[in-house]
Amino acid sequence: MARIVVLDGRPLGSDRSDWAAVERLGALELHEHTPPELLAARAAGAEIVVTNKARIGADLFDSPAAPRFVAVTATGFDCVDVIAASRNGVPVSNVPEYAAGSVAQFVFALLLELCHHVGVHDAAVRAGEWTAQPHFSLRKTPLVDLEGKTMGLVGQGRIGGRVAQIARGFGMKVIHHCRTRSSGVDGASWRTLDELFAESDVVSLHCPLTPQTAGLVHGDRLKRMKPTAYLINTARGGLVIEQDLADALARGELAGAAVDVTSIEPIRPENPLLSAPRCLITPHIAWASQDARRRLLEATAANIAAFLAGRPINVVNP
Repeated sequence: MARIVVLDGRPLGSDRSDWAAVERLGALELHEHTPPELLAARAAGAEIVVTNKARIGADLFDSPAAPRFVAVTATGFDCVDVIAASRNGVPVSNVPEYAAGSVAQFVFALLLELCHHVGVHDAAVRAGEWTAQPHFSLRKTPLVDLEGKTMGLVGQGRIGGRVAQIARGFGMKVIHHCRTRSSGVDGASWRTLDELFAESDVVSLHCPLTPQTAGLVHGDRLKRMKPTAYLINTARGGLVIEQDLADALARGELAGAAVDVTSIEPIRPENPLLSAPRCLITPHIAWASQDARRRLLEATAANIAAFLAGRPINVVNP
C-alpha cells in the first residue's frame, strides 16, 4: 500500500473524513501544517507527497528519499521546484479546474464592495445614523455603476474567462493581456499591459506567479491608471509590489484596491497594505468555498489514482 503524506491539509479540511477519497488509495499520513524544518523528515520515504503551499525544493527531489509523485492541491504550482522534479523523473500534478466559478464570483464580491461599501452602510444603519436623519435614503460613500465600464483582465485561462462572462452580464466591456494576441479570453480585445492599465476601469489579475510576472504591478504602471479605477488581485501576491500600491492609493492615483493574496502569507503586521487607504484585504479565500474544496479533494484523489495506475494526469512538469 502506497504511503501518502499530506504536508498541509488544514486549508482544505482538517477532519480526516474530508480526506476519505485519498485515504482509500493508500496509507494516509495527514499533517495540518508542516514547517520547513520538518518537511524533509515527514516526506522521507513517502511514495506520494501532497502539498498545498508547503514548498518542496530540489533538496528533497535530489535526495535518495525523494517521492515518486507530488500532488499539488491547487492550480498554481509555484510551491514545487518542477525543474528538479523533472530532473529526477518525479511527475507533479495540479488541479487545473475546481474553483474558476468560485474565484470569479469572489472577484465581483470584492468589486461590488468597492463600488457600494455595503459593510459601511450596514454599520451606519446599526449605529443609528439612518434613524437619526429625516431623509428616506442615507449615502455614506459614492456609489459606482459597472455598466459601461471597462474590465481589464491580466492573464488567460478558465478564471479569466469566467470573470469576463460575469463582467459582460454587468454590461462591461472586456479587454485582456496575455503572452500572445492569439490566446486569452474569447471576444476580448488584446492590449499591451500599459494600454490595459491606462484604459481599464477595473484591472483584475489572473496570471501565475513566475519570474516574468513577479512585480508586474509597480509604481510606473499604477500611475497609468485612471483615478477612478480599481485593482483586484485574487491570483498571487507577488504579482504586485505592495509598497508601490500602498503609495499609489495614498496619492489617489486609483480609487481603490482589493486583494485576496499578499506577497507573504499569512500577512505580516508590517505589510504596507494594512495601512493603505481604500484597500480591502481578505485572507486568501477566493478559492475556498465548500463546493470548491470538495471538488479539489476529489480531483486530487483522481490525480493520485491515475499515477498509481501508471497513467498520471494533469502533469505540469516541463
